Amino acid sequence: MTALTVALWQAPSVAGHCDLAFDQIASASAAAGLAGAEVIVFPELFLTGYERPDLADLALEQETRRTRLAPLAQAAGCAICVGYPERAGDTIYNAALCVSASGETLGNHRKIQLYGPEEAKRFTPGDRYTLFDLAGRKAAMLICYDVEFAPHIAALKRQGVEIILTPTAAMDPFDHVGAHVVPAMAANHGLSIVYANLCGTEAHLSYFGGSVIVGADGKILAQAGRDPAMLLATVPACYDPSTLSTQGRDYRPIDTEVSCNFPAQTFD
Repeated sequence: MTALTVALWQAPSVAGHCDLAFDQIASASAAAGLAGAEVIVFPELFLTGYERPDLADLALEQETRRTRLAPLAQAAGCAICVGYPERAGDTIYNAALCVSASGETLGNHRKIQLYGPEEAKRFTPGDRYTLFDLAGRKAAMLICYDVEFAPHIAALKRQGVEIILTPTAAMDPFDHVGAHVVPAMAANHGLSIVYANLCGTEAHLSYFGGSVIVGADGKILAQAGRDPAMLLATVPACYDPSTLSTQGRDYRPIDTEVSCNFPAQTFD
């Protein structure tokens, strides 16, 4: 097993200007490829923008998106992972597509945990995990809110996943997610996470940025602030076992609820 170099792109929403998104993907992927990255991750719904009432109109089929991304990945020599609204018949998903450096589909993930009432109105939730080989590493994709659920991370770890690619559109005041939740998920489950967020403003939303690449030992390898940025980091080939979580091995489930009766307290 060799080390894996990964990149991410943090930028404002393209606000419906899909050609602008593809221009950024082309230039950022080319730079990532020149720097030796095996994959570059872009934010959630990056091809269209996130907070839009016309996402159903902008949604296209997976193969249509792959066809346009493939030559960009081939030119860069780097896999591309990007969020987009996916149309499948009459159904719309909040999805992320990962295209290999040879232009083939590695995986297409549909967001499992839709966030808030607006996402629930616009999208149908996904119902499965998406696993694939990435330069010899077992990889998976999750989208934004998905990565905040420990049971999903634990399930992927049990299936041998080593790195999770996470397109994100996370807004204020939830900046603790990039700063603390994502590193804790990586540390607690012993896998790497690439968390690529939007920044700037869109409609009434303010995205906190804070994109981060975290190693399986929970150490932050690279992290952005609130401004546009490209991050590049190398995930180690292996770790000292003493630095990795042993929770999967040591966890002791409690089968019955334990009730505790505390004496009533009075206060003056």
